[in-house]
Amino acid sequence: MSKNTVSGAILALAACAALAVVVAASASNAQNMNSNMSNMNSNKSHGSMKMTSDEKFANGAAIGGMEEVQLGQLAAQKGASDDVRQFGQRMVDDHTKANQDLMQVASGKSWTLPTALDAKTQADVQKLTALSGDKFDKEYVKMMVEDHKKDVGEFQKESTSGMDADIKSFATRTLPTLQDHLQMIQRIHDKMMMRKSGNLKSTNSNSNMNSNSH
Repeated sequence: MSKNTVSGAILALAACAALAVVVAASASNAQNMNSNMSNMNSNKSHGSMKMTSDEKFANGAAIGGMEEVQLGQLAAQKGASDDVRQFGQRMVDDHTKANQDLMQVASGKSWTLPTALDAKTQADVQKLTALSGDKFDKEYVKMMVEDHKKDVGEFQKESTSGMDADIKSFATRTLPTLQDHLQMIQRIHDKMMMRKSGNLKSTNSNSNMNSNSH
């Protein structure tokens, strides 16, 4: 083999090696670019799924409102006392209106709010469904006091520090109704406690005695 032939072969091998390095580098760069794009898409997707505080409030209000309506229907039907039955019907009326108001606001923003109860609230409904008489009244009133204290606090916070003007406005106009509900159910609760302790009966008895004395 001539010297020129050997030199040509060496040059050809060197060229092939250089080409292989270039191809490998290009493949590595392409892989890195794909990986970076994938991470960007993943982060973008994750970011779009993250709810704002206003959306979280709206979701919670939607579920809470539906629960109040369902529990109110139970109270209107199963309540042992007139107070509980009347309060239950008030819950149905007021929270149905509030739910419709919230849905209309959310629809204007293309938000999809829950249309069914979550596991926790469904468990509350099932718990009350299984009760009757005074036991139902006692548990319902207890639940309503706790729920409305929590609701008033959350709606007050949203009405003062909400970032979305429409949701903030919804919280502001709904808050007085919830405050009325809390006062009403607190009075019913106190009345039940007085009756249980005998003070309410004694008070009524004294009132009748004073009336008769005149």
